[in-house]
Amino acid sequence: YPTWKRTLTRRDREAQMKRFCKAQAIQRRLEEIEVTFRELEQQGIKLEKLLRDEGGTPADQKTQWMNQLLYLVQKKNSLMSEESDLMIAVQELKLEEQQCQLDQKLRGYMSKEESLKTPEDRAAEQEILVQLLDVVNKRNVLIHIQEEKRLSEL
Repeated sequence: YPTWKRTLTRRDREAQMKRFCKAQAIQRRLEEIEVTFRELEQQGIKLEKLLRDEGGTPADQKTQWMNQLLYLVQKKNSLMSEESDLMIAVQELKLEEQQCQLDQKLRGYMSKEESLKTPEDRAAEQEILVQLLDVVNKRNVLIHIQEEKRLSEL
């Protein structure tokens, strides 16, 4: 078993662990966002009830409640934007994992001596290349989506 194969295998495992850790962090953050959404929703409901029920309250109090309500909406929008970014990151991780697996399969076929390859091996190698190109194109689309989102936020 050549050293370069062991090195590639070790690097693949390290990359897989990094993706796993990143996926766990994203999952935790998505759960935190969900909890925060619920809290903001409850606060918003309370403020809306106060605004509707308190007809005789001073205008300053109503203005303060409206400002709080607008702040909650702004915070919710920012959390939704973050959630959207995280969902894109999840898709990117999935595609990255898929690309890694396809790379490993392709390496297996490419390491085989050309004269020993069967027509099925060649067809499988071509199919893997097509799948790999598809994954790369999907990742490219995600990058364009992120860039467009970033530019629209500016």
